[in-house]
Amino acid sequence: MKIVVLCGGVSTERDVSLVSGTKVYKALKEKGHNAIMLDIFLGYEGDTDGIFEKDVDWAEKVAPISEKAPDLEAVKAMRKGDKDVLFGENVVKICKAADIVFMGLHGDCGENGKVQAAFDLYGIKYTGTDYLSSALAMDKSISKKIFDMAGVSTPKSITLYKNPEEGMEDSLRKVPADELRVSEPEKCYEYAPMLPCVVKVCSGGSSVGVYIVKTDDEYKEALNRAWEYDNKVLVEEYIKGREFTDGVVDGQPLPVVEIAPKEGFYDYKNKYQAGSTVETCPAEIPDVETTEIQKLALKAYNALGIKTYARMDFVRDENTNKLYCLEANTLPGMTPTSLIPQEAAAIGVDFPSLCEWIIKISLKKYGVNHD
Repeated sequence: MKIVVLCGGVSTERDVSLVSGTKVYKALKEKGHNAIMLDIFLGYEGDTDGIFEKDVDWAEKVAPISEKAPDLEAVKAMRKGDKDVLFGENVVKICKAADIVFMGLHGDCGENGKVQAAFDLYGIKYTGTDYLSSALAMDKSISKKIFDMAGVSTPKSITLYKNPEEGMEDSLRKVPADELRVSEPEKCYEYAPMLPCVVKVCSGGSSVGVYIVKTDDEYKEALNRAWEYDNKVLVEEYIKGREFTDGVVDGQPLPVVEIAPKEGFYDYKNKYQAGSTVETCPAEIPDVETTEIQKLALKAYNALGIKTYARMDFVRDENTNKLYCLEANTLPGMTPTSLIPQEAAAIGVDFPSLCEWIIKISLKKYGVNHD
């Protein structure tokens, strides 16, 4: 098959996406496919004729993920022409020539549904879920409301807005600190939550813009830092306990993984720096707990209308033993430390076969059977 592995972009998860794309690209080449790797933002400036047959190592210059998020202004400076347009030179043309595009994008660039919507208009086939479920899952304030309506337990939260022009009044107001609750208006810079709490951007990923805060000063600093990424920020009650994640592929829950960072919480560094986190797959928990997590993962998956595959993250309260769903990831990482590949390996599916499995179930969306 002619396959474009689409990655890169200008989200805070650019580096993660490039490493995911590299691993997928090499796996598909190993399986004998005519695969190329393309940066959605930088594009391809050469002659596109016969591009799928070119003898080129498309991943040659990709570096490992660093401990810090990428310098996106430096990336934009590399681009010729209009830097406000996401699609680089020849990207749409090359993707239209492919049998399918493997979505190796992460974060706001790819997981918010905009690329999927554009591809639908262009008639381009792609892996993963559709534009609507992508958008619903990406915005944590919306997905948590859907979880509540569907009976999926999730930590209580409030949404705060940076700018009054978002439709919220401009006055500052103090909210009682005895509990986390939605207030009217939601725009409230001086909201006083119960501490500790979690401050996170509504539409981020890889834990970029996520902060666990314990003091009023830390809270205000976290808000200011989070608002550098997003005008919409979630303040969430902090649930202390064991963390788990579970992938669902084609409606089938995979083995559960327990995540235990050696220091701090499961932030950007601990997710992608080898040796920073102990990941146990399958999780060493009673079968009844495994079943509970898998059922809740599938329930969250269905509540958001996700198709093909996704990964749901959980925490179990150490005091009440209650299980909470934190979020859904519609384009989960495919890096050397990523979790979906570990879960697939636990049921005997190696990485190249996982990539082909994702392609096969994604083609089913278009009524195409591929064996």
